[in-house]
Amino acid sequence: MTTPEDPVAAVEIGATTTVAKTVSETDVYLFAGITGDFSPNHVDEAYMAGSRYGHRIAHGALLVGFMSAATAKMQIGRTASVGYDRVRFVAPVFFGDTVTTEYRISAVDPGRRRVYADLTCRNQRDEVVAAATHIRAFVD
Repeated sequence: MTTPEDPVAAVEIGATTTVAKTVSETDVYLFAGITGDFSPNHVDEAYMAGSRYGHRIAHGALLVGFMSAATAKMQIGRTASVGYDRVRFVAPVFFGDTVTTEYRISAVDPGRRRVYADLTCRNQRDEVVAAATHIRAFVD
């Protein structure tokens, strides 16, 4: 049961925040170093020149990091992430692309004290490059 003081009751469906980041070669190489993912898709320009993309592409997991940044920006109380569902990487992100990540609260489950949000990453041409659903749980 929620009360007016309950932070779950204060969560607004439709509340939105965004973060933007231009993806650089340094970002991709640092991410590769942290994760150990040195796939040629991300670090070998000559290899990727022969692909349908024609250039190296950023790691999909780097976009999940952008989603996490947008999540952190949406202050709704003492919560913890319990996961990202239906994560999809639907278009490539190239070095130099600016990715804007939108976090929009889509549902609240007061009984389970959870908040659901739709996340969408778009490039500078407003093309969707990634999407997911995020779940947060209140830990008060």
